[in-house]
Amino acid sequence: MSTTSDPTERTARPNRVVNSYLALQTEIRAAHLLDRRPGYYLTVFVILVLAWAGAWTGFAMLGASWFQLLIAAVIGILMTQFAFLAHEAAHSQVFASWTANEWSARILGNGFTGISYAMWQQKHTRHHVNPNVIDKDPDIGSGTMVFHDAAAAERPRRLRFITRHQGFLLFPVLPFLGIALQIDSFRYLFRRGEVHRRGTEIAILATRVLAVPVLAFWLLPLGHATAFVGVQQAVFGVYMGMTFAPNHKGMTIFPATSTADFLTRQVLSSRNITGGRFMDVLMGGLNHQVEHHLFPTMPRPMLRRAARIVPPLPRPRHPLHGHHPPRLLGHRDPLPQRRRPRTRLGVRVPAGAARRHSTGTGRPHGMMGT
Repeated sequence: MSTTSDPTERTARPNRVVNSYLALQTEIRAAHLLDRRPGYYLTVFVILVLAWAGAWTGFAMLGASWFQLLIAAVIGILMTQFAFLAHEAAHSQVFASWTANEWSARILGNGFTGISYAMWQQKHTRHHVNPNVIDKDPDIGSGTMVFHDAAAAERPRRLRFITRHQGFLLFPVLPFLGIALQIDSFRYLFRRGEVHRRGTEIAILATRVLAVPVLAFWLLPLGHATAFVGVQQAVFGVYMGMTFAPNHKGMTIFPATSTADFLTRQVLSSRNITGGRFMDVLMGGLNHQVEHHLFPTMPRPMLRRAARIVPPLPRPRHPLHGHHPPRLLGHRDPLPQRRRPRTRLGVRVPAGAARRHSTGTGRPHGMMGT
């Protein structure tokens, strides 16, 4: 007598990848690494607010002095540190209450950093769901720079110079990153379609973005004020770019049709960066990018402990790949190193490249995401 297999039995077969992640998640929870740490975040917030108040007190006391540029640099650094806190609140790392996290991220993002929480949330959520997936991750969408071969091949001829030399042009562009994020914030808030708390965010964001130049040009001479605003924005842009760029640049880029599982997508597209506790502070915990992507709600102080539990996955052999590369390695060319005779940082796009790479292979490419 013939027998047939039960379809429910076929779908119930154990999935090694899923089971490995569930086992890892169980171990992480047993170690209480997902428990909220509001006391830690309150301490960090108080320190940053005191530093923020001190910087603006120094601004008021110095008057028309070129030492104001040091104050501007400090404000740019503090803006980035507040951005880290907003990012963590948006991931529900701070409070158990979703409402408390949402409002914290909204106030920190709009009020201190000058970036819309609503804009960042929708963009960053798509990034976490599909990191380094072509046409799905907005962080590798084409713009001033391109992050994979197919996008490079499709660029118009007039932009080929930028594509070939974007490794060098990255650093001159970074000082404008903060301004670009603020422009994107207003564009998102004024776009058609539903935006949650649109009016509230516009009010907070407009007040924050206008406050610095108004104070600078009101209290300082024209030259000092212009330099103050420029340095503050430049430091903020460079700091933000150099913090977020290494986390995924140079790691695996997946084609739009990829069926890679959650664990593979999150781990192979992410890079951890060594440097000890100093790097934890400097990068707001984002140096533990693998652990952050596997457990987005994990508080910052728990990431280092989780890194001792999460096993490194095998990586494709690639000059930029590795679980813990040196700090500066992340700031090489955003495009792959292959097919580039006699060029170090540019990219030479051969004829037909767009056709060959439009479907993608899942093999490693280079990228930079913000």
